[in-house]
Amino acid sequence: MDIRLDGRNALITGGSRGLGRAMALRFAESGANVAIVARRAEVLAETRAEIEEVSSGKVVTSAADVSTLEGVTSAFEQASDALGQIDILVNNAGASAARPFEQITDAEWQADLDLKLFAAIRMIRLAVPGMKERGWGRIINILNTGAKSPRAGSTPTTVSRAAGLSLTKSLSLEYAADGILVNALCTGLIVTDQLASMRDRNAPDNTLEEFQDFMGGRIPLGRMGTAEEYANVACLLASDAGGYLTGTAINIDGGSSPVT
Repeated sequence: MDIRLDGRNALITGGSRGLGRAMALRFAESGANVAIVARRAEVLAETRAEIEEVSSGKVVTSAADVSTLEGVTSAFEQASDALGQIDILVNNAGASAARPFEQITDAEWQADLDLKLFAAIRMIRLAVPGMKERGWGRIINILNTGAKSPRAGSTPTTVSRAAGLSLTKSLSLEYAADGILVNALCTGLIVTDQLASMRDRNAPDNTLEEFQDFMGGRIPLGRMGTAEEYANVACLLASDAGGYLTGTAINIDGGSSPVT
């Protein structure tokens, strides 16, 4: 099935690298115009050039810190000024933060919630009115499998992600009648540029290939997932082909999570 997003405008936070970059590329290849948001202008420029190689659509970049209200507002206004209506919103900004509970300060809790929960809340608040007016919208919240099945020492990330899961389900019910579909993707072990830093923290004496094989061996499918596989599922949720999916939280984890 050829999934198309022709004529749609997508805004992706955390869109310059990793899963955000993969989704931006996939959406653009499927015909969408894309706005990507991240903090570093130089990395955004590199990703923009990559996207422009695979698509003739519009590509907009916004260097902004979406953990702040000012950053969210600036990014959304730049995207909507350049593209017009925002049809698809992907809340992807965030990095893993997992430590023993007693080591986490109030400031670190607040920073994690600002980046992973409030950034999504604020972006959705800006995007929803236009989606309601048009009777069509797609909101995809990027979480992780810890939102459903947290492990010891996984705070504050899993708490922020669990809140994002509740937000997803609540808004899917609130906006279903308006034609706005709200779903989440719960991320497992996916090969991205973050693999090197994960290796450095956990097995610095291993090569990247050795570390990837080791991590993949712990997954029922026997390997880590690819960013392209992940982006394919996001593209389905963003399209008309996924028009009867809302309120879902899909695990993309090779069967690892004990909670479906």
